[in-house]
Amino acid sequence: MVELQRLVGLLPPRVRDQVDSYLETLEVMAEMKDPRVRSALLPSGVRGLLLRRGKQGVPTRIPSSHEAHFDWTYPSDQPAMAELYRRAKQGQWDGESLPWATSVDPLNPEVPILPEDFVNLRRLEDEGVRLDAKEKQAFLYSMTSWLLSQFLHGEQGALFAAAQVTEAVQFFDGKLYGATQVMDEGRHVEVFHRYLDQKLEKLYQINDNLFVIIDALMSDGRWDMKFLGMQIMVEGLALGAFGMLYRQTHEPLLKELLKRVIQDEARHVHYGVLALREQYTKELTERERQEREDWAFEVALLMRNRFMAYEVFEEWFEGRISRARWRELVLEAPGLHQFRQVMFSRLVPNLREIGLLTPRVMPRYEAVGLMKYFHGAAADQLTAEQLLGDPAPPSAAA
Repeated sequence: MVELQRLVGLLPPRVRDQVDSYLETLEVMAEMKDPRVRSALLPSGVRGLLLRRGKQGVPTRIPSSHEAHFDWTYPSDQPAMAELYRRAKQGQWDGESLPWATSVDPLNPEVPILPEDFVNLRRLEDEGVRLDAKEKQAFLYSMTSWLLSQFLHGEQGALFAAAQVTEAVQFFDGKLYGATQVMDEGRHVEVFHRYLDQKLEKLYQINDNLFVIIDALMSDGRWDMKFLGMQIMVEGLALGAFGMLYRQTHEPLLKELLKRVIQDEARHVHYGVLALREQYTKELTERERQEREDWAFEVALLMRNRFMAYEVFEEWFEGRISRARWRELVLEAPGLHQFRQVMFSRLVPNLREIGLLTPRVMPRYEAVGLMKYFHGAAADQLTAEQLLGDPAPPSAAA
């Protein structure tokens, strides 16, 4: 591999970066050790990473198939979900009520949307790339727009997945709660898009790896896999990401927007834990549970390692530094490092709580440094107020 990378480095810049993209795609697929997981994610990987269907400038058609579960007796079958439904009804809010009159200048260093040290720009100077003060602010503006764009795209995926799950889930109280989540996700799409469109005036295309995950979830016919992928994986990681940005930003409109979204998302992940804890501990065969366990681990790695903001690289640095060097810079970026830490401090305890962190798979999480989050509080043990505060360090949760 080292020799191959050396040979790639000898190619002209644009060819070099294109070859790097293909090699990284192969590396993603090679990381999926379980053949069942690979076969489940491979079609979505081809559509997202090779064909890049999220970047073709036209609506994407994703084939989906699942059974709609009707119950004509309308049972009250899940008291905890019924309580979530009650809370969700009381917690509805109108996106119009946000202080949209707030003036937002993403280039104003006095009211930074992201802190200046979110990315260590001094590392760029090693590559001969120097940004002046205005360029640094413009770069942070781009990074903010990229992050919020991915939040928006993820919320659209959550909107469609929540609609599918509401049809397919087998708990009637869960269907009633699910209807409130569909409304929540529609509102989140509304407010993130309005902020990007009216305040930042900049929208990035969907990250290819996020496209792969959404494509895989929408096309999987099993309701619990949609639940696992969206409610636990995507929503759980988003909850950590929203909390980190809420604590770091000084822009008041964005801060209030994130605060309200976090309060909704706390219920969504709680719902996922309630539904899947019973399903995975009581209903599935051991073979089926192990398949979900392997799938969750592979997707966790995909989400940890592969959100590299290449869309920002292509805008700012393509032809100036190599794609591989940008990847190193992103992995070392202080803000993005914290971003990953907070995300997984929310995800790993939820996987533990629903029975997908067994002794069989724990060594794999330990090998990639994620077991330090094992003893954290799961979603059903956290309030929205706690999620808005500073997260406890991993060691303190043990």
